[in-house]
Amino acid sequence: MKEKESKKNNDFRCGFVAVVGRPNSGKSTLINKILGKKIAIVTRVPQTTRNAIRAIYNSKNAQIIFVDTPGMHAPKDRLGKLMNRTGQQTANDADVILHLMDTSKAPGKEEEVIVKELDKKNKPIILGLNKVDLEGKYIQEYIELWQRITGKDINKLGSEIMLMPLSGLTGIHIKELIDAIIDFLPESVALYPQDAVSDFPERLFMAEIVREKLFNLLREEIPFGLSVSVEEVEERKKNILAVYMAIVVSRESQKKIVIGKRGSILKKAGTQARKELEKTLKRKIYLELYVKIRRDWRENTQILQELGVID
Repeated sequence: MKEKESKKNNDFRCGFVAVVGRPNSGKSTLINKILGKKIAIVTRVPQTTRNAIRAIYNSKNAQIIFVDTPGMHAPKDRLGKLMNRTGQQTANDADVILHLMDTSKAPGKEEEVIVKELDKKNKPIILGLNKVDLEGKYIQEYIELWQRITGKDINKLGSEIMLMPLSGLTGIHIKELIDAIIDFLPESVALYPQDAVSDFPERLFMAEIVREKLFNLLREEIPFGLSVSVEEVEERKKNILAVYMAIVVSRESQKKIVIGKRGSILKKAGTQARKELEKTLKRKIYLELYVKIRRDWRENTQILQELGVID
């Protein structure tokens, strides 16, 4: 790992860190590990994250605002293009970029696209060699990829680019990562209250929890063909929060899969989501889910806005 001299001062630092990488590189897992609580949903399904989610890490001398971006990939529809655009814009606006690479899998074309984009950025970049707990089989291939595309010796990248082996799952080198990021951040007052952990809207967070449960239950069947939106939230007596959510799919056949035999999938997803929401929000939840069909929603900007997928 390339060492970087610490600035070693007592000034408070604050800034944004864009966490970029191809789908399933472990971005959400890493952010949840750093904060010690769940902010972003985690599944084995690629392209799970659709929004730029801000997670806020606070310490005595710094505030780090991590922006978990959608995984950069080869888009097949309007939603995919908008997700890529979100990731690119987040990187442009950030103070530091953390490029997370899944070293348990070989680099692909998506990784090449990301490296080419990052090579254009004139800002600090941390190359996070993630999942080293899985032996980091392809670490050398990622290093060679960076050297080939940038034309720079990995040992002579300069003070603004550094390599760091990581594990978002087990926490390997998390402390070192935090220290390195703080060194890169500008001097600034905190932008959020010290007790804040995210600025993700509560309604969107609730919908994401349901989406996560459905993805984990359905696996590869229709993960890209569904979205979840909160239709109504109602305060009831005895501090019960009633939440009504719509699961949006494109076709009748998908609706049947989401509901499951005798409603088994929908019921199981609802039970799992309700328990997690009650634990997170620390209150009783009445959760009602239903499925509706909106054809070609992934290509319709108006529908994507209604669902909260894009602004």
